[in-house]
Amino acid sequence: MPTATLPGDASTAVTVPRQSVQEIADELIRLIRRGDIGQDDALPTERELCARYDASRPTIREALALVQHRGYIDAGGGRRPRAKRPALADVLRNAGGTIRDILGDVESNAHLEQMRGFIEVGAVREAASRAGTVDIARIGAALDNNRQAIGTPAFAQTDIMFHRAIVAVAANPVILTLHDMFVSDLLAARPAEKDPATHDRIVYDEHRAIFEALIRRDGHAAIDEMDRHLARSFRDRLARPGP
Repeated sequence: MPTATLPGDASTAVTVPRQSVQEIADELIRLIRRGDIGQDDALPTERELCARYDASRPTIREALALVQHRGYIDAGGGRRPRAKRPALADVLRNAGGTIRDILGDVESNAHLEQMRGFIEVGAVREAASRAGTVDIARIGAALDNNRQAIGTPAFAQTDIMFHRAIVAVAANPVILTLHDMFVSDLLAARPAEKDPATHDRIVYDEHRAIFEALIRRDGHAAIDEMDRHLARSFRDRLARPGP
């Protein structure tokens, strides 16, 4: 793969005034977005970047870490960082991790629950009005898998897949990525159930009520059932703090 050279790079002995970590990161991102550093090109060496920006190695490494965090370089595996365009999932995943770091576990989970509610209530409204035969078949298959997993460790995953099948009807990759991130995090953080079979049966019955409303194309009923389901689920978790 080619190695990128920067406009006025170290080979021409031209440097720019000393810049901050953020300024260096922003400049590198601009170069990648503009195509001056091509997709999958190796970035200049740390030595070259130090000369270019009149910066120390720790400063350059911090800047590269920021660029990587924003999804514009691929680093690791013992090779030099290479330029890339950030994937939507990577950007959202990084943002989600930052949100949890800032808010803390308890507050973060409450905000994620609220986000989940907005996504899923909106998604079930869309599904009630526009779900086609294939969509309904996929949701029904997910519901059947959910029923068969009652009382088993697999139930949580079938729970996720039932909700995901509804969200997928909107065919919006941003919404689906957010849902995949947040719902997985929320379910992973749930404390263990004392009576899994009873809990799972309650959840399944609520899922079935949502599905039946979708079959009838009753948007109001589907929204009400989803809203009750999510509210009950959140109240149950608040009543069962983890160890």
